[in-house]
Amino acid sequence: MDNLIAEAKKARENAYAPYSKFKVGAAVLTGDGKIFTGCNVENSSYGLSICAERTAIFNAVSAGYKKFTKIAVVTDTEPPASPCGACRQVIFEFGDDIEVIMANLKGDVKIKKIDELLKDGFKL
Repeated sequence: MDNLIAEAKKARENAYAPYSKFKVGAAVLTGDGKIFTGCNVENSSYGLSICAERTAIFNAVSAGYKKFTKIAVVTDTEPPASPCGACRQVIFEFGDDIEVIMANLKGDVKIKKIDELLKDGFKL
């Protein structure tokens, strides 16, 4: 878990958040132990922005991975921030038992399964 949080912290440093100043880093762990990272990227047309969690997952999917066990999200908030609704749905798409590790720069950590964060998530 510490390694995943460390990778998310590193990814957070690359965040592009000139408007909100809210930098987020994420790291997703695949079923076979590979880590993919992502950061949030804002756009002046705000609807075109993307969250760190989705960036990390989309990076993994584009490399051929679709089985995830954990995702770490790091922010500079107290308490640690939880993924937004859109990110919760994307995480849930890949498994209702994925562990979501929410951490901040002070070292506070909160852990929940995605099905706790997204009750009755949508699946086809």
